[in-house]
Amino acid sequence: MIAALRGGSGKTIISLGLIASWRKRGMAITPFKKGPDFIDAGWLARAAGRPCHHLDTFLIPAEKIVLSFTHHALSGDLSVIEGNRGLFDGIDLEGTTSTSELAKLLKAPVVLVIDCTKSTRTVAAMVMGCGRFDPEVNICGVILNRVAGARHESIIRKTVEQYCALPVLGAIPRIKAEVFPERHMGLVPTPEHAGADDSIDKAAGMAQQYLDLDRLMAIAKEAPRFATPSGVLEGTNKLPSGRKVPSPRIGVIRDAAFQFYYPENLEALEASGAKIVTFNALADPGLPRLDGLYIGGGFPETQAQALAENKGFRQDVRRLGEKGLPIYAECGGLMYLGKGLVLDGVTYPMVGLLPVVFGFSKRPQGHGYTIFEVKKPNPYFRPGTRVRGHEFHYSNVLEWGGKPEDLAFRMVRGSGFDGQGDGVCYRNTLATYSHIHALGTPSWAEAMVDASAKYAKNRHEG
Repeated sequence: MIAALRGGSGKTIISLGLIASWRKRGMAITPFKKGPDFIDAGWLARAAGRPCHHLDTFLIPAEKIVLSFTHHALSGDLSVIEGNRGLFDGIDLEGTTSTSELAKLLKAPVVLVIDCTKSTRTVAAMVMGCGRFDPEVNICGVILNRVAGARHESIIRKTVEQYCALPVLGAIPRIKAEVFPERHMGLVPTPEHAGADDSIDKAAGMAQQYLDLDRLMAIAKEAPRFATPSGVLEGTNKLPSGRKVPSPRIGVIRDAAFQFYYPENLEALEASGAKIVTFNALADPGLPRLDGLYIGGGFPETQAQALAENKGFRQDVRRLGEKGLPIYAECGGLMYLGKGLVLDGVTYPMVGLLPVVFGFSKRPQGHGYTIFEVKKPNPYFRPGTRVRGHEFHYSNVLEWGGKPEDLAFRMVRGSGFDGQGDGVCYRNTLATYSHIHALGTPSWAEAMVDASAKYAKNRHEG
């Protein structure tokens, strides 16, 4: 587990460097991301050359976290888990959703990344404080980041090793080059980064030059034995659907505008009997034959002109939505289904299936975990159900042709669509700002596939 005292300490780039370095040695590295972050997970997956799965104790029950970790970890030689925020940061006093609690759940050795900017002996005090705050967390070493020079490094290294009895596993100097440009409190997503692979190679070079890779590997090998739990991980095992019709074809848009999908969500759709078909809303002229459509999150605002110019694709989505094609959309997908996006005074036309015009703010309009209660009938969630998710968006609603009572969800936690509710419904379309995780909400995938199978059957009979 690569953890830190706060966000922005460099743990993502260090995790990328470790993963890429060990992959270059011929190892199969299984990456994991603690928390709901799609962007870091995309980078970790790119570095590893395999999917990065999320381990989020707010969205997913603990027993399924353990099942997911063991299921995916067994496919590789070594697992690297990138933490989020500070080691003990969570949403409650007990830190139940923190990186430290996940580390204890998985018996993962923790390596702390410390931003050493303008600090010397205080670094040792912070490391010692982490060890004493919760002695059950297995802190096994420290990586010093952003050291100012050899003398600065020497003072901190000796102090940490003397007072904390922990090894310093590397010291990385301040790096001025912007190898990993940032946006919206995080890295730019890999699909929007033309030199993503070059950046990962540079991270690997940094790790090889400044980190003790052999000692880090030895710490990983000394991790306590972890018994493989019994049970079936929903969403990763093919299950007989019992349907007499062919597997419904569910489309998934994957391009630079729509890129945020939990791997488990797609696995869950397949496990429930769907055939996944992917395509590009920026380049493909239209939609293929589909029985359902899943549009994930992303940054449609960065691709607004290209989305607007692909008129044939937009028209296909609207035409099929009007015919009752089951469509489930999250965040960026919600924005795409609206009438338009207003950026710097220019309105870019979108699909127009939903009577909403979106604008953008310089500050997040929704950020963090959500809980919503389903209050209206829809194809995907039963009324009365409480669902956990998360939201992260800078967009806001400028115009809406509906009413608050039309929304399918009541927000218990989070901002949602209008501060009180979320879930814009139209025919078989449901669009929401909240992202859900299939391991925490397993009924969603089965409902999506059932709605798609019903649509396919009606089309065949018609």
